Amino acid sequence: MRVIKTFVAVAFMSLLGCSDANLDFESQLQAEYDRRVNSSPLAMSMRGDRSRNGEWGEFSPAAATTEYQADLAYRSALLAVDAMSLSTANKLNLQMALFEVNDRIEAYEYGSHLLPLTMREGPQTSYDIASYLRFETEQDFIDWVERLETIDQMLNGYEALMREGMSRNLVQPRVVMERVVHQLDLLLAGSAEDNAFYRPFESEVLDQYASAATIRARAQAAISDHVIPAFADFKAFFVNEYLPACRDQPGVGGNAEGLAYYQYLAKHFTTTSLTPAQIHQIGLDEVARLRGEMHEVMEEVGFEGELLAFFDFLRNDPQFYYSTSEELLQAYLATSKRLDPELVSLFGRLPRTPYGVKAIPDEIAPDTTTAYYMQPAVDGSRAGYYYVNLYAPESRPIWEIEVLSVHEAVPGHHLQIALAQEQESLPPFRREMGIGAFVEGWGLYSERLGYEMGLYQDPYSKFGQLTYDMWRSIRLVVDTGIHAMGWSREEAIEYFKQNAPKSELDIVNEIDRYIGWPGQALGYKIGQLKILELRAEAERRLGEEFDIRRFHDALLENGSIPLDVLETRMLEWMEEENGR
Repeated sequence: MRVIKTFVAVAFMSLLGCSDANLDFESQLQAEYDRRVNSSPLAMSMRGDRSRNGEWGEFSPAAATTEYQADLAYRSALLAVDAMSLSTANKLNLQMALFEVNDRIEAYEYGSHLLPLTMREGPQTSYDIASYLRFETEQDFIDWVERLETIDQMLNGYEALMREGMSRNLVQPRVVMERVVHQLDLLLAGSAEDNAFYRPFESEVLDQYASAATIRARAQAAISDHVIPAFADFKAFFVNEYLPACRDQPGVGGNAEGLAYYQYLAKHFTTTSLTPAQIHQIGLDEVARLRGEMHEVMEEVGFEGELLAFFDFLRNDPQFYYSTSEELLQAYLATSKRLDPELVSLFGRLPRTPYGVKAIPDEIAPDTTTAYYMQPAVDGSRAGYYYVNLYAPESRPIWEIEVLSVHEAVPGHHLQIALAQEQESLPPFRREMGIGAFVEGWGLYSERLGYEMGLYQDPYSKFGQLTYDMWRSIRLVVDTGIHAMGWSREEAIEYFKQNAPKSELDIVNEIDRYIGWPGQALGYKIGQLKILELRAEAERRLGEEFDIRRFHDALLENGSIPLDVLETRMLEWMEEENGR
């Protein structure tokens, strides 16, 4: 009896120790999350926290170094944690925290922070931050004015980062940076009232306040006296100093640490150890497979001729295009409304947070891709938004609307990201993780789910789905081709044209995106292939007991995770399902 009592006492004390270890570790995770969020006023704003809405935060090499040093200290603290004393859930949290901090450290050591501007993102698009904010109170508008009055601090920080990049031969390719000049010009042209930074003050919400006229006058003065002069100075630096220093070749091989840096980027965006050569071959294999399926659709519609002639038909025949931007927007809205009722047959859990459809801002529409998604505020104060490109509707085919919508909205990005944000069993840093191979792999996998949702009923819409799958397969070939194999921009454009019916405008914008954002395009197809592999394995193992709703719920319940972690978790789930 005494032995039993002693054993029980020891077991009880052990449980208490484990409980304390879990509480300590969870406090550590929360403290680091709070530190990172509170060090960035913009991050706070994005999460719905208004307390520092009048500030930009610090953009500078010194600030980046401070974050790097904090990351080193955090990693040391994580490595000191006794993983064996943690719960199963916290073991995974520790693994994910180390994954995230190791990646940030490696990014800094390669100098990623010294390339803060692309043709898609940077200070020239900072006006779009307003679309993430709530403008409901008088103070909300005043805060935006205060940001405008101090915008020179943000621009000076960008310049300092870019200058250090120049000194270390870490610069962007000139061919894509030349596009930024036009974007800057748009912010310097016209009156203060026409400026993109003035948009929030056009809101009727402001009219309910007695101070509306005063606030608008102050905003106009802020744009005239601060925004425009600051951007004029930044443009002078950009045109006279940065552009001449930019590299001529499109691939990162022209930068310091070029090929090693690209291997890091491939690992970062795919979460695998695949080499650029292996990724390139996967892309070639997928392109060949999809060309075969495209031929089948071409035969189904009775088109006589070569595949390239069919591409030209799809690009140029007026039946596939709307004549106005408004017609195109209405088609996107109508498609989105059709998607929601189909979700219950594929998912046991659905997000509470809604999403909307908006047009991409005119200032960047000519230089950006077909669509993108903006996630909701973590606190639920802002819905998610599916942004669609309405520029040049004659280049936006009707047959891509369905496949694009399931990728960006539901069951793609909005469903996955909103579910992760609402997953209260996960610590905050996990709810907000955005691992590209998982997020974009899920988006591309979701395009296939369109068949199970009753989409792609006509051959051309089916060809649209194949085109989008082909597009992401092409990315594996051209991204690695440009950055690891010395391809020219023209070679990449021509390869794209030979294998997909995307418009000339889209193809050029896509290739320039890969040039300016190396590696990012790799995660889509690599992630999709892993999810398809796991689904096929689950169907094989479970047979008639396979439940697609339970499979999807299990796949999404841990938020965004690396592909090796996903595989481990899903194989465990299959074992659990077998034991039900």
